[in-house]
Amino acid sequence: MDYGGWYDIDIPERDFRKLINVRFTGAMGPPGSGRNSISNRYIRHFNVLYIEPYKDDSLNYIFSTIMDWLFVAKNNPPFPQPV
Repeated sequence: MDYGGWYDIDIPERDFRKLINVRFTGAMGPPGSGRNSISNRYIRHFNVLYIEPYKDDSLNYIFSTIMDWLFVAKNNPPFPQPV
């Protein structure tokens, strides 16, 4: 990542493969319970965001609102009334 690509070690010439217009994303849980932390040297390539886990009441409200919109509020719902 530091040099804009990787060397292709599968061929004898070991050519450098330059990466153009590539975005890296990743997701991980916090360290602990068998999860390893990652080094600052690697993490500097990313914007680190932490999102506090939602409470069950909040998740219930969010998803029930979405489901209500999908099944009830839309004009011409795509599902029959019993669903």
